[in-house]
Amino acid sequence: MLVGQHVVLRAREAGDVPILHAELYDDVPTRVRADTRGWTPVGVEHSPYAVREGGADAAAFSVVERSGGQLAGEAILWEIDPHNRSAHAGLALRPSFRGRGLAEDTLRVLVDYALSIRGLHRVQLEVVSDNKPMLAAARRVGFERDGVLRESVWVNGRFTDQVVLSRLAGGPAR
Repeated sequence: MLVGQHVVLRAREAGDVPILHAELYDDVPTRVRADTRGWTPVGVEHSPYAVREGGADAAAFSVVERSGGQLAGEAILWEIDPHNRSAHAGLALRPSFRGRGLAEDTLRVLVDYALSIRGLHRVQLEVVSDNKPMLAAARRVGFERDGVLRESVWVNGRFTDQVVLSRLAGGPAR
């Protein structure tokens, strides 16, 4: 387990899957803003949150709120590239856990894991340009803006910009 100030990141458990699937995957308006893959209806047995064996190219966690022990969401490092020592980061919180500072703490713990434990050099985050809370949380954790991919993602019937941010090992930890 990885412990932050407000959250614990732990291995995904079978009991997490139906909750994450119902509140994150089946929340289509939010899901299409957080994933560049098109949404399709799938049952919980084919959920992207299903418990899988860990691999070298990804590390998926369930996010648990420390004060109360409730499942708050998910966090993931994906496209882990051991040669270039880089990865992409992502997180999603259940609706009732948003706006409470958990995203910032989750991101801080996830980045610390990537840089300190996995020995990566760069963690990249892509955020839809109008997701102001996530952009602010990333900046508070030390992410810097690399640039904008103009109209690169299809979100709710229109193309929108995506902001690319990164945090480097040895960079400012906040």
